[in-house]
Formats: sequence, structure tokens, C-alpha cells
Amino acid sequence: MPISRINAWICSVGLMILGTNLVSGQTFPNKPIRIVTSEVGAGNDLQARIIAQAMSGPLGQQIIIDNRPSGVIPGEIVAKAPPDGYTLLVYNNILWIGPLIQSTPYDVERDFAPITLVVRQPGILVVNPSFPAKSVRDVINLAKARPGELNYGASAIGSANHLAAELFKTMAGVNIVRVDYRGGGPLVSGLLGGEVQLAFPGASTATPHVKAGRLRALAVTSAEPSALLPDLPTMAASGLPGFESGEINAVFAPANTPAAIISRLNQEIVRAINMPDVKERFLRAGVEPVGSSPQDLTATIKSEVVRLGKVIKDAGIKAY
Repeated sequence: MPISRINAWICSVGLMILGTNLVSGQTFPNKPIRIVTSEVGAGNDLQARIIAQAMSGPLGQQIIIDNRPSGVIPGEIVAKAPPDGYTLLVYNNILWIGPLIQSTPYDVERDFAPITLVVRQPGILVVNPSFPAKSVRDVINLAKARPGELNYGASAIGSANHLAAELFKTMAGVNIVRVDYRGGGPLVSGLLGGEVQLAFPGASTATPHVKAGRLRALAVTSAEPSALLPDLPTMAASGLPGFESGEINAVFAPANTPAAIISRLNQEIVRAINMPDVKERFLRAGVEPVGSSPQDLTATIKSEVVRLGKVIKDAGIKAY
């Protein structure tokens, strides 16, 4: 065989091996990874930073946090990024609930590759201490006795606390009026000041005020009792069987990212989530660490879209 053909054959075999390694993820990662998430200080940002710190060493690469305004921008950036595993998204369930309320520049099923659930954060039904209700049943009875007179606070349309309240209205058969706030902090301030009687803020926002006695907690919105407030009953056990709501945070890559790279990222992120010190950091932040397979995340999204999609449709919820 002529030398030129031998050299060409060697080159082609080398390229095949290189391509196989790239597809299999054996050479991944060989440069820094970027995690796109919401603004600095938000829950998504906190979870992204905890994950990045825990997995950068084992991956042998720097992980850069790219903070963007909340809403559709983080998802749009990642949906359009190259599917090579070097641009990831850490975001909560507004990513897949948002398209049920308004038009978005991405399709969750088409444009993203699920990697893993990160944390869950139950909502907590809380009331101002001056409000006479001492249980979920008390709230329902008062709301039925005074239809349209009680107010609940919501931090944003389509947020976990908003949908929890709408789910409560539907399942309890009550009429309570929404008062909008610009974020969880102002929402709690409204509760503390008596502007609204009740709300379903996330555990990370509500727990410090509950423990200080500034708010009264009646139930958690998770299906099972929460490790964050283990003595608090669930909404389901308090007279509303099947009630489940809360914020979920997860990690995604762009669609068509090679399966081997998704597998590698899943392995490293789940390993990081299950580290004792990382678990403790999450719990101190008021969220419950999870970690899952990509398939479990996909199933969670599909379940939420069906379940909460009905709530959104029945309540006629739309973005302003």
C-alpha cells in the first residue's frame, strides 16, 4: 500500500477515534462550563452556585455562573446554545409552567435536554398572627363565611405561591382575592403588615418568620411532610386530599446534547447533591435536596404540566 494511502488511513482512523471519544464524553469537559441562571441572590442562583462549587473539582474545570434577569431570558439563551454540554441551565418550574401562561421563545420538550432535579421547596400556608385561623379547616370556614373578603398574596403570576393559592381555591371551593407583590420579600412584608391575611410563600422565605413567631404556619404544600418543618401537617392531611404544590429546581442542557455527556453531567451533579455538606447547605437555605435521573425529571415536568395546567386553565390565568 502506498505511503500516502497508509497515512490517509491512519488519519481517518484517528479522526474516528477522536469522534468516538467526543461522542462518548471521554474527553468531556476540556474547557470551562457555563451555568445560566436568574439574577444574583435568587433561589436559582444559590442552587447553581452550590452545585458549581461541588462539581468543579471532580470535573477538573472552572464552572462560571452567568446571571440573567428572571423570566424567559435564561431559557432562551440555553435553548439556542451549542449542544455540547458547556452551557447549562439551572431554573425552577416557571421554565415549564411559564409557557402555559404566556408565549415563550422556546419549547421545553423540544429545546432542552433534562439532566436532573436539584431541590424541591414546599410552600407553607401562613397567616398573620392576628388572623383567627389556627388550621387549614379554619381558613376554609372563614373564607366560605366571607366570600370575596379575604386576600392572599402572590409574588408573581404563575409562581409556585400563586398556583398553590389557586389550587387551594379550587380544591376548597372558596373565593379569596389575589394581591400581587414584586417578589417574595415584599409578599412577606404584606403579610406581616396585615395587608393580606394569608399566602403560600416558599419555605426558604417563610420559615425564619415562622420560627420567630411573626407568622403562623398552618400546613406545607408538599405531598409528604417536609424535613424543613417536620411537625407541620401537609395540606393533603389537613382536609384537601391530593393537594401538592411547590417550587422545583432542575438542570438542563440544550436539546441534542450527546447522551454520554448528559450521563456524565447527571452523574457528577447527583453525586454533588448527595454530599453531606452540600445537603446541609441546601437544608439551611430552606430547600430539600433531591437529585434524579433525566427520566424522572421528564416525568415530573409532564405531570406538573398536566396537573397545574388544569389549574391555570380553570382559573383563566394569563400574563399581563
